[in-house]
Amino acid sequence: MDALKFPSHTTGVLSRYMMLRGAAITSLLMFLPGIALGSDAPVPDKGDVSWMLVATLLVILMTVPGLALFYGGLVRAKNMLSVLMQVMVGFSLIVVLWSIYGYSLAFTEGNPFIGGFDRLFLNGIWDPAAGTFAMAATFSKGVYIPEILFAAFQATFAGITCCLIVGAFAERMRFSAVLIFMVIWFTISYLPIAHMVWYWMGPDAYSSADVAAEMTSKAGLIWQWGALDFAGGTVVHINAGIAGLVGAYLVGRRTGYGREPMPPHNLVFSMVGASLLWVGWFGFNAGSALESGNFAALAFINTFLATAAAVIGWTFAEWIIKGKPSMLGAASGAVAGLVAITPAAGNVGMMGALVIGVLAGVVCLWGVTGLKRMLKADDSLDVFGIHGLGGILGALLTGVFNTQALGGPGLVMDWVTATVGSNPIGTQVWIQLQGVLVTVVWSGIAAFIAFKMADLMVGLRVPEDEEREGLDTNAHGERAYTN
Repeated sequence: MDALKFPSHTTGVLSRYMMLRGAAITSLLMFLPGIALGSDAPVPDKGDVSWMLVATLLVILMTVPGLALFYGGLVRAKNMLSVLMQVMVGFSLIVVLWSIYGYSLAFTEGNPFIGGFDRLFLNGIWDPAAGTFAMAATFSKGVYIPEILFAAFQATFAGITCCLIVGAFAERMRFSAVLIFMVIWFTISYLPIAHMVWYWMGPDAYSSADVAAEMTSKAGLIWQWGALDFAGGTVVHINAGIAGLVGAYLVGRRTGYGREPMPPHNLVFSMVGASLLWVGWFGFNAGSALESGNFAALAFINTFLATAAAVIGWTFAEWIIKGKPSMLGAASGAVAGLVAITPAAGNVGMMGALVIGVLAGVVCLWGVTGLKRMLKADDSLDVFGIHGLGGILGALLTGVFNTQALGGPGLVMDWVTATVGSNPIGTQVWIQLQGVLVTVVWSGIAAFIAFKMADLMVGLRVPEDEEREGLDTNAHGERAYTN
C-alpha cells in the first residue's frame, strides 16, 4: 500500500520550534517507504482532526465571502460583480487544479524546486476497496491527521493566493484572461514556491546522524536554507504581491486613473469582508500547526494581537498624517497585520507579534501611499502595498523575533537529537532575506510569462467603452444593484 507522508516536526515541546532551522514548517509532506496502511496504521486524534476541519472551513470563509466582499466594496459599483466572480470562480478553478496535479507537485518528493507525480488526481490518498486512508504526520512524532484533510487544507491556501492577485488589476481585465493567468501562474509560481519553502522529509526521517544530510538534501531549496515561514509569508503574500505588481504594470492603468475620482463604492462591505478575513485567518495561521495543541494556541494569540496592533498603528499614523482616521484605513490595517504575522505566527513570542503588527500598520500605510506613488503603478486594491510589502516585512521580522533572547520559541538546530536553540539574529534575517529574494524574482518572472501568455491568447484588457460602462454588465450580463 502507499507510504505515509510526513509534514513536520518533532515531539511535544518541539512541536513548533520546528520552525526549525530549516524552515517553514507549515505543512510539508512526503513519502517514507515501508510504512503501510493497515490494522497497525496510526490512528488520528479526533481533536486534531476536528480542529483541522474547522481550520479548513475558516480559510474558505476568508476567500468566499471574506476576500470577495473586501475587494468588492473597494471597487466602483459597476464592477462589483466582476470582482466577486473573479474570486469565486478563480478559487474554484484552483481547487480543482490542486486535486488534479497541484497537490502532487507541491507536496511529494521530487527535486529542490518542484515535487513529483505520486499524488496526481490525489491517487493513493485513500483505498476505497480496503476503506483505509493514508496518514499525514503533524509536527509531533506519532501524531497524525488524514492526508486527505491535509490536502484539503492546503488547497485553500493555493486558492486564496491566486484570488489575492485580482485586486491589482481589478476593473479592467478580461474575465477569460484572469482565468488563463491563474492557471499558468499557479502552475509555474505557486507550486514551485510552495515546494521550495514547505516540503521536507519530516521529523521521523531524521533517524540518525548518518542520514540527516541526505534527508535535508531531499527538501525544498528554501527549506534547506533554513528560512522560517509558518503559514505563507513567502508562499502566499509575497508571491501574490509581486504577481499583482507585475500585473498592474502589464495590464496598464484604469481609464481615467489619476484624473477621475475612483472611490470605494461600499465601505460597509469592505469592513465586513476585512472582519471575515480576520476571523478566517485564525484557521489560516493556527491551522498551520496541524494539531490542536500549544503551538496552535501560540499562532492564534499572535494572529489576534498583531492584527489589533496593526489596526491601531495604521489608524493613528493616518490620523497624524491626514488629520482624520478612516474606516478604510482601519480595515486595511487589519489586513496588513494579518499578512505580516503570517510567517511569524508560530515562530515568535507575543510581544514580538505586537511589534510586527504596529510596524505592519505603519509600513503598509506608506506602501499604499508614498511607495505607490513612487512605483507609478495602478495597483487598484493595493495588493503589493499590503500583501507584498507586508509579507516582506513579516518574513524579515520573523528572523528578528524568533530568537529566544527576544521571547521567541527558537528553532530546531539538530533534527536527530531535536535540539532547540536560536540562530544569531543577523544570521536568521539573512536566511529570511534569501527566501524573500528568491520568491520575488521567481514570482515576478512567472507572472510576466503568465500575463504575456494570457495576452497572446485572448488579450488582457476589455475595450475602453466596456471599461467605462462597467464589467458587470459587459462581462457578466448582470448588475449588482438595480436601483
